[in-house]
Amino acid sequence: MIVNADDWGRSRGETDSALACFSAGRVTSVSAMVFMEDSSRAASLAKDAGIDVGLHLNLSERFTGKVPSERLTECHNRIVRFLGRNKYSQLIYSPSLRKAFRHVFEAQREEFLRLYGKPPSHVDGHQHMHLCSNMLLGAVIPAGEKVRRSFSFWPGEKSLLNRTYRRLVDWWLARRYRLTDYFFALSQQLHRDRLTRVGRLARTANVELMTHPAQPEEYAVLRSEDYLEAMKDVPVGSYAAL
Repeated sequence: MIVNADDWGRSRGETDSALACFSAGRVTSVSAMVFMEDSSRAASLAKDAGIDVGLHLNLSERFTGKVPSERLTECHNRIVRFLGRNKYSQLIYSPSLRKAFRHVFEAQREEFLRLYGKPPSHVDGHQHMHLCSNMLLGAVIPAGEKVRRSFSFWPGEKSLLNRTYRRLVDWWLARRYRLTDYFFALSQQLHRDRLTRVGRLARTANVELMTHPAQPEEYAVLRSEDYLEAMKDVPVGSYAAL
């Protein structure tokens, strides 16, 4: 079981909430945003705490930290505008943004290397935009990386079209990258019976459980006795061991 806290470095509050959960043994790894207001401090905290850190690729929210070049800001803002038009924008491939996507990814990866002194343990995306068409069809993330898959659902959840699309995305990812077997969001597994089911699955498969500890309801569950009971005897780790 990989319990990964997203948005590390996005803000001081989000970093501190995730760090508290990691220190309490409730989170096993984090995904870091770069060029954001708390990115530098978060990197120092991660080194001190010995946390495995992935890259939380930001393609959908404007940077709030220091950016090294006007070109990066321009490319990133173009992508943010494109993906923010409507909820279907991520399904559309834009040839005119092909170079911008690659430049923005490479700049964020280089900044991660500068801050953390080593490559990310894995790559995922803020609001899951690492799975947008330009990222997938453009093969922007280098082959062989550990990458977050699409959401997994229990039988009867979501429509046939939704499940078919996600299976197609996962098939595409699996051709180039290393994936977990399943991926769930804690926000959808808050009740003890659902958490227990996820924990049971992790006894025989590699499972990622994504969380945002800055959300009060998720923080409360992570620090609860119900969470400990659901994860009892479940082997845990991070993407570094995948």
